[in-house]
Amino acid sequence: MASKTAFIGVGVMGEAILAGLIRGGRPVEELLVGEKRAERAAELTEKYGVEVVSNVEAVRAADTVTLVVKPQDMATVLAEIRPELRAGQLVVSLAAGITTAWIEDRVPAGVAVVRVMPNTPALVDQGISAISPGTHCDDEHLATAEALLADTGRVVRVPESQQNAVTAVSGSGPAYIFYIVEAMIDAGVMLGLPRPLSTELAIQTLFGSATMLRETGTHPTILREQVTSPGGTTAAALRYLEDHRVKAAFLSAMEACRDRAEQLAAGS
Repeated sequence: MASKTAFIGVGVMGEAILAGLIRGGRPVEELLVGEKRAERAAELTEKYGVEVVSNVEAVRAADTVTLVVKPQDMATVLAEIRPELRAGQLVVSLAAGITTAWIEDRVPAGVAVVRVMPNTPALVDQGISAISPGTHCDDEHLATAEALLADTGRVVRVPESQQNAVTAVSGSGPAYIFYIVEAMIDAGVMLGLPRPLSTELAIQTLFGSATMLRETGTHPTILREQVTSPGGTTAAALRYLEDHRVKAAFLSAMEACRDRAEQLAAGS
């Protein structure tokens, strides 16, 4: 019998992973969704052909249980499904800040737990997910988690002690990029460009720059220096950013992100 994977919580990220698995060739018969809202259940069935049942039924039938719920909802969900969890089953958690130890304390002994920090570019198959094993997790469990996420982008293994830092860099990272692009577009409009043109210029500049970083493997400092002529326009702009301590602000922002992830783990 083929193993089954259950999804508890199919919001934006949960649906992205579900859709990625189906695009990657996973038979829908091997997938289950736990969903209480009838309207959402009907939508998922119509869109993907996947079977939608209660959370308890999904967990009872599955070998792998993927929890894509908000950190503040995790305790309630685990209390609901705990009676159906069993030793050897794999729980994959995508909740920011929630540790594997915290989950292990709330599930039966012997349940394997993998912690994941994904990001939203998974929606276009360009995400990156960092995974970490819990106490009862072996290489086979990690490989199962990697296969679950591989169709939505890259997957890396990290020590769990690094997960909150991963959250600060890649988990929340898309928001920083969108914030910068938003500022560039608004600046272009302020400087006299039509908004559609400013938008196209900013987005393509972002895409091209990211492609250069990926394909050349060149350090970003070198690429930045290649654009920056002594005494030129770019140098003037970068000096202004340095004067306003933009890099220091990014460091502080990412520290705040990491600290908030730690607070979520502590339940505050």
